[in-house]
Order: sequence, then structure tokens, then C-alpha cells
Amino acid sequence: QVELAESGGGSVQAGGSLRLSCSASEGFSHRRYLVGWFRQAPGEEREGVAALDSDGRTSYAKSVKGRFTISKQGTKNFLTLQMDNLRPEDTAMYYCAAVGGPIYLPPPPGRAPLQPNEYNSWGQGTQVTVSS
Repeated sequence: QVELAESGGGSVQAGGSLRLSCSASEGFSHRRYLVGWFRQAPGEEREGVAALDSDGRTSYAKSVKGRFTISKQGTKNFLTLQMDNLRPEDTAMYYCAAVGGPIYLPPPPGRAPLQPNEYNSWGQGTQVTVSS
């Protein structure tokens, strides 16, 4: 497991943009991996938003496809979620998550990478609030 921390949350008006970042305290340098972003609104279940694996395959929730972009760079501040054209329904606590290892095999893109049980490392979350 890896200790993760999110940053970049805040308040924005509908139509605006935010860029979330995720850092790993001791770096995230697995050759084989799955990394993702999740969100949870009060009273709701944790929802997978976007995922990226070591083969470069991405998965997005239908509600954010075309508006959000996940990317990975480096090993310290290694994960980013660019969120454009934000909507009030995007308001939630956002979490980054990761799993990986030398022989880790990521699941095929689609539904599985957006399931919380695929991951073993989580951050504490950063709040995103979108006003209408």
C-alpha cells in the first residue's frame, strides 16, 4: 500500500474548471498499475470517475466522459484529474486511488477499473463544490 494525498479541490461556478492532483509520500513507481479517481457525495456510494492503467488504457464514468481527463506523470505528484465544464452534480469529495506491482495485471477497461475494490491505496479526499 501507498500513502496518497489529494490537492486542488475548491469551489467553482458551473462551467468552470478544476485540476486535482494526487501525490504519493514515498513515490509511486510500480511498472504495472491501475490508478483512479473516485467521488462520494453525502448519502451516496463512492463512485468511480476515471481510471488509467499501465497499458495506457482509460476508463471514464458516463457522466464525466468528454469533460474530465485523467493523466499520470512522474512518481511523486503522479496523478492528475482535469475537470472541465463542471456541473453542480459534480459536487462531492474526490479521492485518488492506486494499486500496482511488478506482476500486477490490470483489469480490462470499462466497468472494473471504476470499482473501489480494485484498489488498495487511498487518499483522504479533497472537496469539490460546484455552484449553479
